[in-house]
Order: sequence, then C-alpha cells, then structure tokens
Amino acid sequence: MNFRKLIKNLGFQILVAMLVGTAIGIFMGPQAAMFAPLGDIFIELIKMLVVPLVAISIISGAASLGATKSAGKIGISTIAYFLITTVISVSLGLFLGEVFAPGKGLDHATVVEMFPQQETQAHPNATFWDTIITIIPENPIESLVTGNILQIIFFGLFLGIGISTLPTEKKTPLMNGMNYIIEALIWMIKIVMWTAPVGVFGLMASSIGAFGFDLLTMALDLMWVNLLGGALILLVLYPLTLKLFSKASIRQFFIKMTKAQIVALSTRSSMATLPVNMEVCEEELGVSKATSGFVLPLGATINMTGSALYYALAAVFFAQLFEIDLTFAQYVAIVVTSTVGSIGQAGVPGPSLLVVAVLVSADIPISGLPLLYALDRVFDMLRTVFNITGDAACAVIVDRFNK
Repeated sequence: MNFRKLIKNLGFQILVAMLVGTAIGIFMGPQAAMFAPLGDIFIELIKMLVVPLVAISIISGAASLGATKSAGKIGISTIAYFLITTVISVSLGLFLGEVFAPGKGLDHATVVEMFPQQETQAHPNATFWDTIITIIPENPIESLVTGNILQIIFFGLFLGIGISTLPTEKKTPLMNGMNYIIEALIWMIKIVMWTAPVGVFGLMASSIGAFGFDLLTMALDLMWVNLLGGALILLVLYPLTLKLFSKASIRQFFIKMTKAQIVALSTRSSMATLPVNMEVCEEELGVSKATSGFVLPLGATINMTGSALYYALAAVFFAQLFEIDLTFAQYVAIVVTSTVGSIGQAGVPGPSLLVVAVLVSADIPISGLPLLYALDRVFDMLRTVFNITGDAACAVIVDRFNK
C-alpha cells in the first residue's frame, strides 16, 4: 500500500524521471537531444499559466489585505513584519547568490547549445526613476498580453486595494468570482504538473547527453546555498526579531516549534501545518487565541519568506548560468516580484510557478527551470519550515504588543 502511494507521488515520479533521463543521456550522448521537445512543451505549458495566475492572485490578495485595516494595530504590525522579513530574505538571496555564484562554471557557448530555444536578452541600464516609471503600465491590457510581470503586479495591487474599499455587498461577488478563477487555475496547474516527469525526463536526457553531470552539480550547489540562506533566516533573523520585540525565550521557542516544523517538513504546506502551528502557539507559546486566529491564517497565506529567498537565488543562478550581468533595473524587478509574488502565492505544496514570474520580470531565460523541479521537493520542505516558523515568531511578537 505504501509502495503504491509512493508510485503515485509526483515528487517521486519527478525524481525517477530525473534519474532515468540522466541514464538515457549518458547512454545516448548527443543523440538524446531527440527528447528535448518534451521539456520544451512542459516549459510552454508553464508559461501559459503564469500571467493569469499572477494577475488574479495579486488582485485577490490585495483585496483581502485591504480589509485588514479593520484589525488596526494588529493588522498593521503583522503585515509590516511579513513585508520586512520577506524583503530581507530576498536581499539575502541576492547577496548569497552573488557571493557563492552557484550558476557559474559553464562557458556561454555550451549553455546556448544546451538551451538553443532561448537566447539571453540584453537589459538596458536604467536609473532609479526610469525603473519606477516603467513599472506603471500605460495600458494594463497590453501588459497582460506582453507578460510584463512588474506592470501586472502594480496594476493588480492598485485594483485589489480599490476592490477592498467597496461596500461588502459589491465586494463579495467580485472576491468570490476571483477565488473561483484561482481554483480553476489551480486545477490547470495540477493537470500541467502531471506532465512534469515527462518534461524533466526530456530536459535531463538532452542536457546530460550534451554535457554530462556538471549542470546537475550546479543545481546541487544552488541547494546548499539555499540551505545556508534558510539557516541564516531561521537562526539569526527570527531570533533577532524575537529578542528585540518580545520577551520570549528563544531557546524555548525553537524547542516548542519542533512539532510544527516536523509537520511542515512532511506536508510541505503552510496551510496543512496551520492547525498544528495554532495549537503550538496557543498552548505552548502562550499566544492568545485572538492573535493566533488572526496572524497565523494570514501568515499561511501571505508570509512566504522561504519562498522569496528561493526565488531570488534562482534568479541569480540562471542569470549566472546564461552569463547575464544583472543591472539595477533587473535587481529591482527581482526584489519587487519576489516580495509581492510570494505574498500572492498560495500556501500549498508543489513546484512554484512564481519563480517563472521572477525570471520573466528580469528578462532571464527560463529554459533550464525543469532542472530545479527534480529537486523541488527538498526546496519545498525547507521553505515551508522557514515560512511557518516566521508565522509563529510574528504571532509571539504581535501578541506582546497587543497585550
């Protein structure tokens, strides 16, 4: 019975596809390029869903957040904590990516040969104000058609906040409609992810056949850099905020959070971990039911600190892989899209499409992305632990101020 469940597990299927693709690539060599279209189809299916998912999620998330102003001080302090820690995580991801350079090592000609379907794009240098101005869409419909992620995010936030100001009887149908669309998009994502093992197989076979193990080694390098960044968030950032803004014992906090962290590791879902996290906060950390009932569900929805770290690292990784020297405008695009995009991401397990949005916003090719999907289960386990720990730390801090 357990073996049958394992066979049906998408993460296991992707891992098997990666191993089989690697073996085929070694055996067939350059001839394994015949499987490359399988990876190309998978990439195109993902790109098809990115723009509608980002647009609807951002509008819905902004409309929901707009209502939290009624929570007064608790709402403001909670959202401020999530935003600040997310921006710090993105900045940390960019810093570690530049320092350890997990994406460097292959010459440009080899990379272009391996991923001929996408050429790297030059991104013009721009001043701070040029960057800000280009974020504002002249025509939001055109932004949707061309897939300008930053402009979509800006307009989505603006529209979502506008919806939040409407009377309840007008706002509710709109919110329900957007939630139904998101549910339909999630169904589409699940269908597309059924093709992930085939796509990963195609890309691994063609890539390993062309170049060998070096590319996979680089993906593993990205994993340990991500682990280092997560450790800094978990063991430095969160304890520092607890020390500065609460009277909680940091040692006791982490001892009591172990149960919720184990559940997060196994489920890879902030939403699935929510009941356990609420139980730990209320019964073991002494957080009031009113605070935990507000902060933790909100955190499971919008606090994706670990995800934001991963998005930034992935962006730097692929920029280095394609030998793109990131400009100021591209760094701004990565920070904004990683921060706002992670807030709009649902707290459910699975390979994230938001990393595609981050890459597209900074004009970074996404053709090698399925390589990371083979390791996404490990990435997902780690970032879920980071996310739910931040939710609990925020609840402890906010509860102290509320009291």
